[in-house]
Amino acid sequence: MGKLAGRPTQDEPVPDSNGAEGHTGAEGAGRLIETQDRPNDYCEKVTHVIQGEYKISNNPHEVLSTLLGSCVATCLFDPVAGIGGMNHFLLPGRANKDQMEFRYGLYAMELLINALLKAGAQKQRLEAKLFGGAMMHDGLGQIGESNGSFALEYLRSEGIRCVSSSLGGVSARKIRFTPATGKAKQMLLKQEDMPPIARKIAVSPGRDVELF
Repeated sequence: MGKLAGRPTQDEPVPDSNGAEGHTGAEGAGRLIETQDRPNDYCEKVTHVIQGEYKISNNPHEVLSTLLGSCVATCLFDPVAGIGGMNHFLLPGRANKDQMEFRYGLYAMELLINALLKAGAQKQRLEAKLFGGAMMHDGLGQIGESNGSFALEYLRSEGIRCVSSSLGGVSARKIRFTPATGKAKQMLLKQEDMPPIARKIAVSPGRDVELF
């Protein structure tokens, strides 16, 4: 695959996965995600997809990884083309004027789907897996639930089948998705296990919340 939009990232070894299969029921705007093969025979690589980014790949050795709280990640996969991708959005719906579009679910979904179609996937074959939407802090209200509901409704309206989901709850999630095969794993994390990656963003004037 060619290089696609997202923030610059570095590859790292894939750790042993202790995560359970996420079957309890997912290139950012103008930023480049780059990956490089590890200099040895075991060339599996991890690409981190953070807030406002998306990534697609058909590389069977590539794993897309993200950490989620109230945010939602959509993993899409075309089993015939052998290509898939992941997005990571912070807020449901679409941005209002002067708001940052890449934070919002509608923009994230459109970017991911369009990139997959341009790379050879077909919309009617896409399968989706959804993760995230937890209630991490009282101050976030129902943002996590709203993110999950938006993602489910968007897939329904676009005729994309959601084959599995793990949404809601109060735990953060670490997600690992292999886009070339559609295989996804998740690990539920305690608050104290989370790295300091939470970022403060403005949801509305006078109200700041931390999302990841």
